[in-house]
Amino acid sequence: MNGTSDKPVRGALWALLVAVAAALPAAAEAVVEGPELEWDVSLWGKQRAGTAVADELAARVEARTGGRWRMSLAYGEALSKARENLDGLAIDAFQAAMFCNFYHPRKNPALMVLTMPFLPMNDADQDRRVREAVYAHAAVQKELARWNAMVYTSTFLPQYELLGRGDPPRELSGWEGLTVRAGGGLGQAMKLLGATPASSTATEVYTGVQQGTMDAASFPFTYGHVSYRIHEVADWFTGNLAPGTSDCPLAFSITAYRALPPQYRALLDELKEEVIAAQFQAYRDVDAENLPMLRGRLEEIRYTDEQLAEFRARAGRPVIEAWIEDNARRFDARDLVRAVFAAVGQSYD
Repeated sequence: MNGTSDKPVRGALWALLVAVAAALPAAAEAVVEGPELEWDVSLWGKQRAGTAVADELAARVEARTGGRWRMSLAYGEALSKARENLDGLAIDAFQAAMFCNFYHPRKNPALMVLTMPFLPMNDADQDRRVREAVYAHAAVQKELARWNAMVYTSTFLPQYELLGRGDPPRELSGWEGLTVRAGGGLGQAMKLLGATPASSTATEVYTGVQQGTMDAASFPFTYGHVSYRIHEVADWFTGNLAPGTSDCPLAFSITAYRALPPQYRALLDELKEEVIAAQFQAYRDVDAENLPMLRGRLEEIRYTDEQLAEFRARAGRPVIEAWIEDNARRFDARDLVRAVFAAVGQSYD
């Protein structure tokens, strides 16, 4: 009788042991064995939504290696000036860094394609497809290799809007004579509206707007403006201009990457989707908080469909064509632009 009554108990126990045994390999695989390693990562400003890729990657790498591989995040330009992060990668002063293409157009002329106005980057999927097509292009890979740099992933900067002080430009003609922080193709687009573009680093903008040497500043909307507290010295913001964006990817030293053991390289590949998802979520989270705050403090300027169409006609394709012509002798700029549009199933020509 006891033997009969014990069968269900033994069966349940056996099933439990099987389940535990099946889970053991997965648990063992969760920690990636490898050497003790520390990477220095050069950043600027403070921890913010736009640094989510670096923050998330550092946390996950350390967790998955049981603390054997650490990424030391150096904010506030502690390791290098923001404009010199590519130089630092070139000489292996650190193993990873973020950099912004429009901080130094001459260092990365091909990557400047991502500053062109009105590219087909209207949602997260298009944004990612376009940027990854650009990174894969031979011209971009060649120019980054000159700096010993390889892109891990973009920070997927949102579309730009502008915050400003003084009389708001409610009409396109209102931009005439304003000094605007806007780099690359966006700067050229604003120039066609009569503004004077300035290519200040993010940390320089607050003082410029506050002291009146800068009338307006473009940043990824909404996180960039609030991260650098521009709303504290501004009177208005544009809510639907969406003229374009730029690119501030997280890059690795090629030397440092090649020195990694294979299992650490595989870990970077495995973590990429989680890191990218965290970046997009960070932007959604700050928008939910920032947009109501901005609308409560500042005047929102919104343009009509007719005004936006006029802006696109004056500052869209003409700026792109001028950029192609300026760079035609250095690399196949037209092919790069075509690759941007082909990435989302569109034709540029």
